[in-house]
Amino acid sequence: MKLIAAAAALCLGLTSSAVLANEPTEKDAIAMAERGAALIKAKGKDEMMKRINAKDPDFVQGSLYVDLRDLKTGIVLAHPYNPSIVGKDLTDVPDANGKKYRREIIELAAARGKGWVDYQYKNPTTGKIEPKTTYILRVDDVVLEAGIYKK
Repeated sequence: MKLIAAAAALCLGLTSSAVLANEPTEKDAIAMAERGAALIKAKGKDEMMKRINAKDPDFVQGSLYVDLRDLKTGIVLAHPYNPSIVGKDLTDVPDANGKKYRREIIELAAARGKGWVDYQYKNPTTGKIEPKTTYILRVDDVVLEAGIYKK
């Protein structure tokens, strides 16, 4: 009986590790943003916008995805899960906790070119508002944003 319990515990441990291993990491977000930056440099921001809107698997993988914002105006240029915000300036629209995170994204991109911003956002895989951290990467006059949801 102890052997069965130990085997069951081991299986549960392996299962939960496998599930955690499938969750995107900060490294995954950085890598995705850097792939986007390379594409923009090679083929331009219009091609990047097309790829995001088409949910290209290089840039959209479940809850991890890239969106694109104009650095000067704050206008969303492409978003794979929420096309209703494309073309809109939501810079001063706060998250569920009142944080104007989009303003922070633009300011960080302008000042440092890259970094992380934390806020609350709807997870496309759960449909719930969850804590999120997003990697910001400036490429010329646009900002790539690739974030992960914190558990």
